[in-house]
Amino acid sequence: MTAVMLTTMVLCFALTVSVAVSIGLASIVGIQVADAHMLISVKEMFNSINKFPLAAIPFFILAGNIMESGGISRRLVEFAKSLVGGVQGGLPMTCVLTCMIFAAVSGSSVATTFAIGTILIPALVKVGYPTTWAASLQATSAELGVIIPPSIPMILYGVSAEVSVGELFIAGIGPGILIGLGLMLFVWVYCRIKGWGKNDGEGRQSVGKATMKASWALLMPVIILGGIYGGVFTPTEASAVAVFYSLIVGLLIYREIKLPDLLVILRKSVLSSAVIMFIIANAGLFAFLITRAGVPDAIGHWLQDVLKSPTYFLLGVNAALFFIGMFIETSAAIIVLAPILAPVAMHFGIDPVHFGMIMVVNLAMGMITPPFGVNLFAACTVARISLDRMVKDLIPFVLVILVCLMIITYVPVVSLGLRDLVYAK
Repeated sequence: MTAVMLTTMVLCFALTVSVAVSIGLASIVGIQVADAHMLISVKEMFNSINKFPLAAIPFFILAGNIMESGGISRRLVEFAKSLVGGVQGGLPMTCVLTCMIFAAVSGSSVATTFAIGTILIPALVKVGYPTTWAASLQATSAELGVIIPPSIPMILYGVSAEVSVGELFIAGIGPGILIGLGLMLFVWVYCRIKGWGKNDGEGRQSVGKATMKASWALLMPVIILGGIYGGVFTPTEASAVAVFYSLIVGLLIYREIKLPDLLVILRKSVLSSAVIMFIIANAGLFAFLITRAGVPDAIGHWLQDVLKSPTYFLLGVNAALFFIGMFIETSAAIIVLAPILAPVAMHFGIDPVHFGMIMVVNLAMGMITPPFGVNLFAACTVARISLDRMVKDLIPFVLVILVCLMIITYVPVVSLGLRDLVYAK
């Protein structure tokens, strides 16, 4: 059954069938081969999405879309520019910093790409940065949307591997800051080498003025993350708070959202949420079938026999996840692989929260690597260029993320230091 399912899935990928449909078809074929009742598919697909933490996904997507339309994104850009925009290469650094701030409330990299990219990609091109480089920078920076909490992939990993989502959120702060600082350092050095961005400080507001204008926007991550870590509400409840707050700010304070706009925002959010939930449902059925077939146990024993130490295990897993992430959507990959790999990681003495950070950061690179990088498609849409033109400029950014990934992998304190401090007995 497993061989038939994998063959069907690979064949569907080769025929460019969507990931969710490919996984679903492979699962149905597997049920037929095993001569099991088809009602299993309905039951397990429902069980896969009938989990309370998953309710956060549509709410965070909706919050991100409201922020994009309500003027919150633009004010965050002006605030970030007031902090780092005064140096050579300050505008690309503004892009990274804005994505870090926006990530603290959106939970989605695609939402971050559109919300920030529609403002900064044209601004970067206007002052002389190549369009392909600007789009590559935006796509890579938006990856922080799923690394800095709250994060939809972290919620999925927590549900799949039965790990505390709150602990994962706290653990994500260190890797998110590391990657953000790494990207800002890279673009600062690169711009000085290329001679770009000497006039990036033009039109920059003072820190005080920009902070006042963005005060309501900046208060949002404080409320969301402070509420989660302070025990006021759960990560799932925080997603609803994010929607309510962004709606109040966009409608009543900034007044950039009109009532007719809400229909467009809601429709866009429903479509995005439906796509993700459909992937989760199909991936859940697939994971159930391969688990019943004993595949996770077999893979676990094989990995333990071949990879004798945690060091080699992590290196092998990172290589495999990087390749898998290029072809399978991040959410689906986490749901299928987390129940398989997390127990093996624990056997090697690796903290499941630390391993979750490794999985999320690694698979998030699939969002910026061809052929199925969703951030790349979003950035291409905003910049109005083809994907093949971005590849050359994208390589240095991917290398920066890889270096950060190796630090996160082999220096656990980056992920676990703050978690251990918060949860110290």
